[in-house]
Amino acid sequence: MTRAERIAALKAAAKERILVFDGSWGALIQRMGLEEKDYRGERFTEAAYPGQMKGNNDILCLTRPDIVADIHNQYFAVGADISETNTFSATTIAQADYDLDPQSVRDISYEGAKTGRRVADEWTAKTPDKPRFLAGSIGPLNKMLSMSSDVNDPGAREVTFDQVYDAYRMQVEALYEGGVDLYIIETITDTLNCKAAIKAVKDLEAEGQEALPIWISGTITDRSGRTLSGQTVEAFWNSVRHAEPFAIGLNCALGADLMRPHIAELARIADTHVAAFPNAGLPNEMGEYDETPEQTAGHIQEWASSGLLNLVGGCCGTTPDHIDAIAKAADQPTRTVPGRPRAMRLSGLEPFELAS
Repeated sequence: MTRAERIAALKAAAKERILVFDGSWGALIQRMGLEEKDYRGERFTEAAYPGQMKGNNDILCLTRPDIVADIHNQYFAVGADISETNTFSATTIAQADYDLDPQSVRDISYEGAKTGRRVADEWTAKTPDKPRFLAGSIGPLNKMLSMSSDVNDPGAREVTFDQVYDAYRMQVEALYEGGVDLYIIETITDTLNCKAAIKAVKDLEAEGQEALPIWISGTITDRSGRTLSGQTVEAFWNSVRHAEPFAIGLNCALGADLMRPHIAELARIADTHVAAFPNAGLPNEMGEYDETPEQTAGHIQEWASSGLLNLVGGCCGTTPDHIDAIAKAADQPTRTVPGRPRAMRLSGLEPFELAS
């Protein structure tokens, strides 16, 4: 299938059923007990790249592509329609923690996409009635544009908008060249960072890249119902709806029980697909997740039967067993995308609507 054919198949499938996304990558990588040599491979010697590389999961796209391919395979095998690239932190800003050079950072996204594309195509060839799709993962940064980096200086920032834009633009270009079907700008804590990623995507489209669907997924950081930069769910939607995303949703930070009211709010206001991939509950005292696949799937089954979902998967703590259970629970009619009356809708930390 060509990319245009895959995009058409993705949009058609989303109208017919709830699509299933994959689960946590970190949880599976942690289980493998990898050592420093796995992360370094032959390319990233200690002499050229001093300091610890262990924990830089994205670099496995270059040093252990077999592991990356295996995780894609595990999630596709249990019913995932969409799997994401192992590129959550593959930007020059995030990878500066490991002193990685720009070419290597770009290679992570390109090779991660190439690996995911190969695996997705292999599954589509085996089950042509259930094509598999690849989402290019564009994660958050460790630096924020909306909030000061110095409590004594409200205007202090560690990065500029142009620097964030350039970092995301490099990643988007590499993911596109590697063969992704859509972009997922995910785990958004800072809406202005997200806007820089959206601008990178839209600018490249204007310069001739084929337009790919955009999935935007924010993060409600606690029970306040706000993102880290302070926006409510509706204000966040008003801030990004100009991008006309294929899907809008939430992931991370909360388990399904605490995320539900926020997903219900998105389902009410969003005139596009709604997506969710919650954690397997909240972490325990050891930072681990105790919610069983059956517990997570029980929440998802109720969400689906209530007409809240178009896409669903799992975030922190979820495994192929969770996705298997979620896929079965989500085997229900997909949410009907509502129309909304024309109005001026603006946002700060709170939404503002002026009816026409």
